[in-house]
Amino acid sequence: MRSLLKYLIRNYAFLLFLLLEVISLVFVFNYNKYQKVQYLNSSNRITASVYNSFSSVIQYFGLAKVNRVLAEENAKLKSNLQTISPEGITTDSTYRYISARIINNTVNKTQNYITINKGRKNGVQPDMGIISPEGIVGVITSVSESYAFGFSVLNSRWGLSAKLKKNGFYGPIEWNGDDYQFVNLIEIPFHVEMAVGDTIVTSGHSAIFPEGIMVGTIESFSQPEGESFYSINVKLATDFKSIHFVEVIDNLNKGEIKELEDLSKSGTSNN
Repeated sequence: MRSLLKYLIRNYAFLLFLLLEVISLVFVFNYNKYQKVQYLNSSNRITASVYNSFSSVIQYFGLAKVNRVLAEENAKLKSNLQTISPEGITTDSTYRYISARIINNTVNKTQNYITINKGRKNGVQPDMGIISPEGIVGVITSVSESYAFGFSVLNSRWGLSAKLKKNGFYGPIEWNGDDYQFVNLIEIPFHVEMAVGDTIVTSGHSAIFPEGIMVGTIESFSQPEGESFYSINVKLATDFKSIHFVEVIDNLNKGEIKELEDLSKSGTSNN
C-alpha cells in the first residue's frame, strides 16, 4: 500500500494528465454529434473486423469436417443414382461409391501412388477405380484393414482406356513422367477428326471405371512422320497437387465379369 502511494505521488502529474484527457474525450464525444458518429463508426468497423477474423478462423478449422461430410454425401448420392427409363424411374445398382481422404500422394516420381484412409473394413478391394470430383485419379492395388494403396494416372506402370467423347474413338492413356498435369492418348488413327479442347473420357472397356468419367481435354496433337497414329497431349481434369477427397468405385458386377472372362481365356464353357 505504501509503495502504491509513493508511486501515485511520484507520478501524479502524468496521472492527472491522463484523467483530464479521458474527461475531455468524454465531453467531446458526448456533446459533439460529428465526433460521436465518427467514434461509433470506427468502433463498429473495428468490432466487425475482429468478429470477421474470428469467424474466418472458426470456418477454416471446420472446413475439414464439412468437406468430409460433403464427400460422404456425394458418394451416397452416386451409389443411389437414378436413371429415367420409359417404364419409369429405376435405380442403377451397378456401381457403389466409397468416399475417402488422401493421406499420401506423390506427383514427382516416375511411378506415383496414392494412399487413402479407407480399407478392407470399408469394402475397398484391389482393382477398384479412384476418382475425384474433377475426374480420373487411379486404381487400388493393395489394401489393409483400414487403408488402401494405389497407382495414380501419373504412373508409367499403369494406364487406362479412354476415348474422345464426341466420336467414341478410343485408345490407352499413358504418362511419360514429365509433367503431372498431362498424359498421352495413343493409338488414335490419323483419319479421326479432333480439335484442341476436345473432351477425353473413360471408354468403359474395363470393369474398373464406368464409361464417361472425365479424363481431361486435348491440349495439343500432331502427326509424327512415319507413324499411323496421332501423338495427343491431354491436360488432366484432376489437379493432383490439390486433391484431398476421392471416391473409390466398386463395380458390383466385376466378379461375374471376371469369371466369364477367365472361362473364355481357358477355353471352357459354363453352358
